[in-house]
Amino acid sequence: MPQLIKLSAQMPGTPSTDHPKPERLLQGNPLRETWNLVDQGLSAGQVFCGVWRCEVGHWRIAMGPTERELFTVLQGRCRVHDTAGHCEEAGPGEGIYIPPGFTGAFEVIEPLTKTYMICE
Repeated sequence: MPQLIKLSAQMPGTPSTDHPKPERLLQGNPLRETWNLVDQGLSAGQVFCGVWRCEVGHWRIAMGPTERELFTVLQGRCRVHDTAGHCEEAGPGEGIYIPPGFTGAFEVIEPLTKTYMICE
């Protein structure tokens, strides 16, 4: 039977951790914590879903040709910048959709906790 999964700003257990790749860094070297609760194959790709927390920092991002993300901020603030100089900022209760093929940068303005769903 399919199971419901609850996501919150205070996830139990130990997250996986990493930092942005050095060649992508624009500011800082933030620790990123991920509780990936769904890693499921679909007939047309893959879906990932969980909670992500990050320190202040700024780095380049590039979505693959079929990769897209929708996230909702639980705590903190962030900005997603495109290569044309436009950006969207999100705080608690707000979300941003990042489309396939997007290139730009992700900036964490205040320590951030978000839920995410990535489909490839």
